[in-house]
Amino acid sequence: MARRISTQAITGTIIVIVGLLLLLSTTGIYDVGNLWRYVPSLFVLLGVWALVNSGFRNVTGPIVLIVIAGTVQLLALDLITGEAIASWWPVLIILFGLSLLFGRFRQERRVPAVSTDDVDLIGVFAGNERRITSESFRGGTATALFGGVDVDLRDAAVADPPAVLTVTALFGGAEITVPRDWTVAIDVLPVLGGVEDERRGPTAASAEDADLVVTGFVAFGGITVKD
Repeated sequence: MARRISTQAITGTIIVIVGLLLLLSTTGIYDVGNLWRYVPSLFVLLGVWALVNSGFRNVTGPIVLIVIAGTVQLLALDLITGEAIASWWPVLIILFGLSLLFGRFRQERRVPAVSTDDVDLIGVFAGNERRITSESFRGGTATALFGGVDVDLRDAAVADPPAVLTVTALFGGAEITVPRDWTVAIDVLPVLGGVEDERRGPTAASAEDADLVVTGFVAFGGITVKD
């Protein structure tokens, strides 16, 4: 059975493509003018992927990303004008209001629980939460991009330690809640961001001794591990 592509892998691929186009442009190796016009479409696809991958549970953030990136793409292709955007900009206020209403709704309902052994969570321009109940949790990925993600592992168990959770927070935040008796090793690279360990539980001397290894990267955001 083919391994499913993670949202973090797709996000990383898009960032690499944007970086390569910038490098080609700044070094003058290749004229990327025509290619650069279609970069917003990559973020539209990311928003669509986030919608489908979450089973349409994470709606607000991906839709905001699709609308913003889609508008920029239409501008780049000269399919709409600045005057048209000036007429329709109140739609952004409506979307913001809907996000607040949706956020309120999320607070009043229970956090979705899943029994998957591998988590793949993304929060784009909004929050996304998941409670893991697997008895053989292996790890996975969590990505916060101008939003937040919350992974609750208090009802999970690791059959073959260590489980490895790779977290990426870019202009966003991630919160990982673990059982108090878990031994956790944190190996996250912060760049103009922060990583906080608020646990009262044990800290592993090495990754091999841990129940869970939290690894990844944070820039202009934060990652918090608590119990």
